[in-house]
Amino acid sequence: MAHALDLIDWLGEERSLALGGLVIGALFGFFAQRARFCLRAAVIEVARGTPGARLAVWLLAFASALVLTQALLLAGQFDTGSVRQLASRGSLSGALIGGLLFGIGMVLARGCSSRLLVLAANGNLRALLSGLVFAVTAQASMSGILSPWREALGALWTIDGGAARDLLALGGFGRGGGLAFGLVWLAAGIWAGRRHRIGPWGWIGAGGAGLMVAGAWWFSYRMAALTFTPTPVQSLSFTGPSADVLMLVLSPPGQALNFDLGMVPGVFLGSFAAAVLGRELRLEGFQGGHAMRRYIAGAMLMGFGGMLAGGCAVGAGVSGAAVFALTAWVTLAAMWAGATLTDRLLDRPAAALAGAAPSPP
Repeated sequence: MAHALDLIDWLGEERSLALGGLVIGALFGFFAQRARFCLRAAVIEVARGTPGARLAVWLLAFASALVLTQALLLAGQFDTGSVRQLASRGSLSGALIGGLLFGIGMVLARGCSSRLLVLAANGNLRALLSGLVFAVTAQASMSGILSPWREALGALWTIDGGAARDLLALGGFGRGGGLAFGLVWLAAGIWAGRRHRIGPWGWIGAGGAGLMVAGAWWFSYRMAALTFTPTPVQSLSFTGPSADVLMLVLSPPGQALNFDLGMVPGVFLGSFAAAVLGRELRLEGFQGGHAMRRYIAGAMLMGFGGMLAGGCAVGAGVSGAAVFALTAWVTLAAMWAGATLTDRLLDRPAAALAGAAPSPP
C-alpha cells in the first residue's frame, strides 16, 4: 500500500492508472500472442467437432481468470460492490442480441477484438484495418449515430443491479461455490491441455492471460481505494477502451489519462515484443475485395454488438464471467451461438462449394 501511495505521489493519479494499464496490458498481449489465445478459434474447433489446442488454451485462460478472481475475493483483496457489471442496471436483451452480433462478427473478421489488436501488432494489415473499423463503430455506438439503436435494443429487457445480476447470489452458492466452479473449469482445461499436448507457451500464456484479468480487477480496486477522484473498478475489455483510444488520438492534447488508455497500447506493445521473440513479425494483407468486405462487416458487427452487450470476448466473456455477472455469461453464450451458426451456415458451405476443406481456425 505504501509503495502504491509513493507511486501516486510521484506520477499523479492519472499517470499511475495509465502506467498500471500499460503494464497489465503489455503482459496480457505478450501471453495472448504466445499462447494463440482466441475465442473464435476455440468456438470453431467445437463447432466442427474437432476440439483441440485452441479450445484447451481458451479453457485454461478462462478458468485461470475465474479461479484467481474468486480467490482474491475470498482473501479480501478485492470486492465487487462497485463493479459496473454487477452494481448497475443491466440489459439482458443487449447481452443476447449484442453477443449474437459479436459472435457473427468475430467469425467474419477471423478474430475477436482483442485478437485483432494482437495480430495487428504482428504486422497483420487485415487485423489493423478491422481493428480501426471496430473502434470507429464502437464509438458511433457509444455516443454517435448508432447510439439510439443501441439504447433502443438495450431497453427491451433490463434487470436491476446487485443480487439480480450476480449468479452466485441468485444460486445461493457464495464465494466458495464460485471458486469450486472455477476449479472444475480449470480441471477441464488441464485435461484438455494434456490431451491435445499444448506446448509450454500454451500453458504459460493461457495462465498468464488469466492472471492479467484477475490482476486488473485487483489493481483497479486498489487504485479506487487510494485515489481522490472516482476510479472505476474494472478489468480487461476492448470495446469501450478501443473507442476511448481512438478519441484520444483524434482529440486535442490534454485528455485525462486512465487505465484503459494505457491498457490498449500496452496490449499492442506486448504482442509486438512476443512476435519479435518468436520471430513472427510479417506483413499480411487482404486477398481480394471479397475478403476486405467480409472483414469490415465483421468488425462493424463486433463494434456495435460489443457496445450493446457491454463487453467483448474478453470484457464480458472472461472479465465479466470471472465475477459471475449474469449478463456476461449470457453474452458469452450468445457469442458461442452466433459464431457457431455463422461458421455452419457460411464458411463450411462456401468451402464445400469451392471443393475445399473448411479453413482451419
